[in-house]
Amino acid sequence: MRVEDVVPRAPVTVTPDCAIQRAAQVMEANGVGTVAVVDGQRLVGIVTDRDIVRRAVARGVPGDARIDAIMSAPVVTIGSDADLRQAFDILQGHAVRRLVVVRDGVPVGMLSVDDLLVCVSSDLANLVRPVTAELLFAHRDPSPPMKA
Repeated sequence: MRVEDVVPRAPVTVTPDCAIQRAAQVMEANGVGTVAVVDGQRLVGIVTDRDIVRRAVARGVPGDARIDAIMSAPVVTIGSDADLRQAFDILQGHAVRRLVVVRDGVPVGMLSVDDLLVCVSSDLANLVRPVTAELLFAHRDPSPPMKA
C-alpha cells in the first residue's frame, strides 16, 4: 500500500511570519495538532501543538512572535508514492510522530503514527474475520458414503 492511500487530507499550512497564537488558532479551527510551515509552496518547517506548549508558552515567548522561531527544521518527509512500510521505518528511525507527505517537493499531506495505527488495526480486523467465522461457524465436510 502506498502512503497516499492512507493520507486523510491535505496538510494545514501557515507561513513563516505567522504569529504563534494565530498558528494555534489555525490548528484549533482545523482540528489538527500540526501545521506545515511553507514559504510559497516550499516546505520550511513543521510545528506541533506540543512545540507551541514547550517552546513558546513554557518559555514565555509572546503569542505574537513568529512561528518560525519555534518550528522544527529540516522536516522529515516521505514521498506520496512511497510504500507504507517505508513510513514505519522513517518514523522509527527519526523518532518522530508525523511525516509531511510530499509530491515533487510540495506538501500534499500529513501522515501520523495515529493514521498508521488506524490503518493497521483496520487491516487486522479484516484478517481476523475469516478466523472468527471459522471458529463460530465451523465448516464440517460431509461424511464419506458408507460402503455396504
